[in-house]
Amino acid sequence: MEKLEQGMVEPVGEVNLHPGKLDFQNVMRKFQLMLESFFIRKGALLLIVGFLLGRALILAKLTPFSLPFFASVYLIKKDRAPLALIGLIAGAATLSLANAAFTFMITVCFLIVYRISQKWLRNEMKALPFYVASILGLGKVAESFILSHQLTIYDGMMIGVQSCLAFILTLIFLQSIPLLTLYKRRQLLKTEEIVCLIIMLASIMTGTIGWKIYDMSIEHIMARYLVMVFSFIAGATVGSTVGVVTGLIFTLASVSSFYHMSLLAFSGVLGGLLKEGRKIGVSFGLLIATLLIGMYGEGGGSLQLMLMETGAAIVLFLLTPQGLTSRLAKYIPGTPEYTAEQQKYMRKMRDVTAQRVSQFSNVFDALSKSFSQMDQISKEEESERELDYFMSTVTARTCQTCFKKDQCWAKNFGTTYAAMEEVIHQMDQNDGNISLRVSREWEKLCSRPKKVYETVAQELTFFQASQKLKKKVQESRQLVADQLLGVSEVMDNFAKEIQRERENYYKQEEQIIEAIQGFGIHIEQVEIYSLEPGNIDIEMAIPFCHGHGECEKLIAPMLTDILGETIVVKKEDCASHSGGFCHSTFRSSKAYTVETGFAHAAKDGGLISGDSYSTIELGLGKVALAISDGMGNGERAHYESKETLQLLQKILQSGIEEKVAIKSVNSILSLRTTDEIFSTLDLAMIDLKDAAAKFLKIGSTPSFIKRGQKIIKIQASNLPMGILQEFEVDVVDEQLKAGDLLIMMSDGVFEGPKHVENYDLWMKRKLHELETDDPQEVADLILEEVIRSRSDMIDDDMTVAVAKIKHNTPKWASIPVPKLKRRA
Repeated sequence: MEKLEQGMVEPVGEVNLHPGKLDFQNVMRKFQLMLESFFIRKGALLLIVGFLLGRALILAKLTPFSLPFFASVYLIKKDRAPLALIGLIAGAATLSLANAAFTFMITVCFLIVYRISQKWLRNEMKALPFYVASILGLGKVAESFILSHQLTIYDGMMIGVQSCLAFILTLIFLQSIPLLTLYKRRQLLKTEEIVCLIIMLASIMTGTIGWKIYDMSIEHIMARYLVMVFSFIAGATVGSTVGVVTGLIFTLASVSSFYHMSLLAFSGVLGGLLKEGRKIGVSFGLLIATLLIGMYGEGGGSLQLMLMETGAAIVLFLLTPQGLTSRLAKYIPGTPEYTAEQQKYMRKMRDVTAQRVSQFSNVFDALSKSFSQMDQISKEEESERELDYFMSTVTARTCQTCFKKDQCWAKNFGTTYAAMEEVIHQMDQNDGNISLRVSREWEKLCSRPKKVYETVAQELTFFQASQKLKKKVQESRQLVADQLLGVSEVMDNFAKEIQRERENYYKQEEQIIEAIQGFGIHIEQVEIYSLEPGNIDIEMAIPFCHGHGECEKLIAPMLTDILGETIVVKKEDCASHSGGFCHSTFRSSKAYTVETGFAHAAKDGGLISGDSYSTIELGLGKVALAISDGMGNGERAHYESKETLQLLQKILQSGIEEKVAIKSVNSILSLRTTDEIFSTLDLAMIDLKDAAAKFLKIGSTPSFIKRGQKIIKIQASNLPMGILQEFEVDVVDEQLKAGDLLIMMSDGVFEGPKHVENYDLWMKRKLHELETDDPQEVADLILEEVIRSRSDMIDDDMTVAVAKIKHNTPKWASIPVPKLKRRA
């Protein structure tokens, strides 16, 4: 359905109303594929490029392009090297036969030297430029001696210049030739590859120097066309760069073309600035540049010729297919097409990652089900099977050697089986003792009752040990199942988060920068990660503010007005010096806030309490308050309660659902030790968005909510953690309100008052008598009242946790920002 809405697939049964258009598109696509196959796969493009480079000149004399081009093609695409050589020799022959002969001879020398020394080369790519420069230099020296029988200083300088150019051109061709030989390129271009491509294209166009159509120079037309294409694709920066590089290459080829560099650079800048006008705008930029440069530097006749060349380039540019420019733009950094291509790649990687995480989640889910899956045999059948196995073991040691075996088990099987079953059951339930009635009935049937009693007692010892071991194995298996299920849920949620693509908020970022800077505050950078209501996430880089607090006092109130909801500073990293930047994170303010207070005392006034308490910051705007009471007092109880809270905090912060987290902690506590060490847990989770609270009480005392003069009692019936492996966690939901006081306490406080029969009424009365709503004062007063009631004696560890629910009122009022459209 989504694909249909996005137009990605054609609905079944839809009639094509334009068959002729579809046929034309198919023909054009086939024609395009044929051209690509002919020029790129079969190497015809290398033949053409070789021909133009073979006749290209530098300073009207030097020909440094041939050997670097052939060597690069030979190293990258060896099977296409003969075509490149044919093109080079043909191009050189258009200059002179001597030049063609020299090109052929120097290429043969390179092949001989390179093939001989190839087995000693470790890195052919790095060694190739040195080979080319050395062989071309030595070849030019030999040519000078053959032609003039001497070597002047001027000749030596020109040979050195040509060798250096060959070295550089080899590096350039190694970067750019793969662009001409790869049929389908998937990688995006680097900046170095773009520069090398421009230099190679300009070098190729120098091979057209001297070619004219109606007195118009082909090289001028092609150079202006190249500048317009890159200006249209990538803007003024790349367009001016192409103009400067192309003009420089033409100037080196012919000094008379020096003014042409100014024209190309200027047209690249104007064309890039006017690219919003599409092809017409870029063409207009070239026309303006031609008029300005032509009128300033040349006569009227030359201006007319320049305008004709510019007109030809514009016509050629306007005839260029949109698909070609869009395809080229995908590989140039900074273009929208390039950005879209990168986003497409990142989206693909994101989907692959999410799919793998989802697969792992399914694996963990399947493992959890396999561990938690019970046997197909019912408990009754399993019990009967164990009884039969137990009874067969007993009879093998007693009845097999008895003379009354046939009478008991062959003739009276049902009676004997029932009687022995009763004996085994009573001995199992009564620690090896049986009732007088069962004993008399069994002695009537059996001739060796004492032997049977002793055997049953011995086998019961082994059976009970085996049952305990089996129970431990089942508990361990259930623990693994719960953990795997929790991990599966976390990974599934993570996969869903990965698939939520980060939106682009460029327009909103510019609006925020404009609004805040219009107020007189300089903003270096704004990054918007989320504009979801209630979950806004914005990061800013602000110049050093000298500790004036601009983020909290000015920027956050302005964002509050712009975005339509309260924004606060979540995190702020201030610069250490005046030239640095402060990095601040702005988040949505939650509707409620929680203020807490704690009071505790150890038994007999000791330093170590068996109670532990904690405030846990969870994700998604939730806060948890927890109290754990270890069994007993002292260091061991403190360790148990502290370990319980630490395990719970880590599991909850990992994203596992609270019920699974508590069951996991319970399983760990029950399995890690054989000692009867238990701990209680009193957990309250408060959602700061709507003040909804969940209470999970594991063996803990009741909690109370004080709402004005009304006292609400919160309680649940769960055994302490570590006693039972399998138990259901009762969750009590309660909607809190602003001004509520939540009071949680350990059993030392709730059951602490002396000579009190009803602890609930006593605690409610004390809460009614409170004249303060400060959480810390309330906690201190409750603890003090309990200790006073016991004549200042502390007979147990005591802990009180108090939380006050308040509306989150921002410290600073919003600052109105004019002339800015707020987010709907």
